[in-house]
Amino acid sequence: MSFIEMTGATLRRALHEDELLGDEFQRAHVSDDTIVRVNHEGDVEVRRPRGWEVVGGLLGGFEERIRQETGLDWA
Repeated sequence: MSFIEMTGATLRRALHEDELLGDEFQRAHVSDDTIVRVNHEGDVEVRRPRGWEVVGGLLGGFEERIRQETGLDWA
């Protein structure tokens, strides 16, 4: 599966209002410097010491938003 990796700060800038609200970031322990990734299905995963943890999801149209915000393509 392909992903785009970014920081928590970058993800926060790419979100719509109804996706992963501020308190959800805190509960998932996602800070501005946290490494996160998004897959083609919109799953948001956070890098933990021993692997990746799914902490939420994005809604329609996120693929282009993520590419524009990060300047990266799916890899």
